[in-house]
Amino acid sequence: MTQTERRLFLIHYLLDERREDVEIPEDAARQKQLLRSLMNIRMPASVSEDFLHIQDAYLQEETRRKGVTALGDLEPLQKELYLWQGDITTLACDAIVNAANSQMLGCFSPCHGCIDNAIHTYAGVQLRSACYALMRRQGYEEPTGQAKITPGYNLPSKYVLHTVGPIVSSYLTEEDCELLKSCYLSCLKLAEENSCESLAFCCISTGVFGFPQKEAAEIAVNTVRTYKKETDSDIKVIFNVFKDEDLMIYQDLLNQ
Repeated sequence: MTQTERRLFLIHYLLDERREDVEIPEDAARQKQLLRSLMNIRMPASVSEDFLHIQDAYLQEETRRKGVTALGDLEPLQKELYLWQGDITTLACDAIVNAANSQMLGCFSPCHGCIDNAIHTYAGVQLRSACYALMRRQGYEEPTGQAKITPGYNLPSKYVLHTVGPIVSSYLTEEDCELLKSCYLSCLKLAEENSCESLAFCCISTGVFGFPQKEAAEIAVNTVRTYKKETDSDIKVIFNVFKDEDLMIYQDLLNQ
């Protein structure tokens, strides 16, 4: 099947599942937007093997076309510490970190620009189902500062670590800082418990959660450095940024 044929199959399947009759756009860009929207709003549920086979082929080809960056393509700024600006869903390493919400089910807002939405989109519908199973076993919402691990499914990374960062409302508190530090420590420990040799952190809590970028970056870098020193860990850590402002902040911190 071509990518267009796969995309149309997936759209029809998801529309039939919802018992909806929607006019499907003719151009590829709008079809992709419709497919992503349908995947974003889909509740965790079983799906046919045909759907999974075609979805997996489609998502892996889409990622290939975007271009995959491997850890070996990067140069460390310090020993075992890397900085990379780009789409974390195209990064090939042992684990990437997702800035999740307390429900841990991904972003349900169609085509939203958050990292949670992107990771769930390009991992595939299996990721939401895996998170749902984790949360059902847990029986309560995910506390801030902890972490869960799932497979990466169709992502280039083997695993996704999901962590809920603190929400900064009016002003930054010491508790906010300790909770963010806990996010980084929980992910580092969980990654090593699962034999991960490399881990990519996004800028946890700095988006809609409102954590100031500079202070968040300082906590990220200091926590990783301290953890590696105190545990004698040789895990390779990639600080993944998307905004130019974050890139400059991390460059300054890692060049000190």
